[in-house]
Amino acid sequence: MKYWAFFVGKLAAVAAIAFGLKRLMYEVYLYIDAPASIAIRSGHSPFLHDLSWTTAVMVHTVLSIGMVYLAILDQKYRCRTCLRRLKMPVNSGSWDRALIFEPPKTEYICPYGHGTMSRKDLQLTGKEQEIWVEHKDIWEELESIGRK
Repeated sequence: MKYWAFFVGKLAAVAAIAFGLKRLMYEVYLYIDAPASIAIRSGHSPFLHDLSWTTAVMVHTVLSIGMVYLAILDQKYRCRTCLRRLKMPVNSGSWDRALIFEPPKTEYICPYGHGTMSRKDLQLTGKEQEIWVEHKDIWEELESIGRK
């Protein structure tokens, strides 16, 4: 639950930044008294009537979509328990034997041992989901292997 609440919080922050930038665009246009400011003051949208305003809206839209994409990408590589970034990428599998044996994949681990995430590097049947495996205490497991 904490994982999804953190994601919703990030999306809310992205929305606040996007709306703040949009408000800043309006204020700048009203301040410089551009031709678009007449339309804004009268309650009409200067979109598609003023090239500079249309360009500013396009740049704002691309930046907003980019911020949402980065928030989603950041969320994919976080631990589901402690929300820390996953570390230590380890490649496994082989590209030359991908169809016969195990396809190549990259595994990430939580620094505190809460779990691991596997992401397949070869997508034969379409986009496949990352696999999250939760561990009770992975460091105890690793230490017990070294004692044998």
